[in-house]
Amino acid sequence: MRFSLIALSALLLASGIAAGKTPPTKLQIGVKARNPDPNCAKAKDGDRLWLHYTGTLWTTGAVFDSSAGRGDLFNFKLGHGEVIKGWDQGLRGMCVGEKRKLTIPANLAYGNRVMGSIPANSILNFEVELVKMVDSKDDKDEL
Repeated sequence: MRFSLIALSALLLASGIAAGKTPPTKLQIGVKARNPDPNCAKAKDGDRLWLHYTGTLWTTGAVFDSSAGRGDLFNFKLGHGEVIKGWDQGLRGMCVGEKRKLTIPANLAYGNRVMGSIPANSILNFEVELVKMVDSKDDKDEL
């Protein structure tokens, strides 16, 4: 009986329930550092963004990917479906130098698909820092 309680406690802790966390069903955006310029250019659909990120599983906190460890900036065109929907939505309005924490529900991430070490139906956390941005009208990488 004691072993069953220990196993159940470990399972609940891993799922975040024991910590009082309710699984989010909507995108959550936390600003960890702001650009001090109130007139900074804000990321919009079509802009090319370069950023550092670290992705973790919401349930366990396990890191599944990080650009910082590779030393390379990740870049993509915002709003063009090149990344998960949670990024396209959660990075809009971001300024260079800003840091955000995104908590992305499964339906805005990979849904019921397994992606490498990310289980199906996973809620994901991302710590993101926008390092560079090129306005959509100046981006010469159009196809």
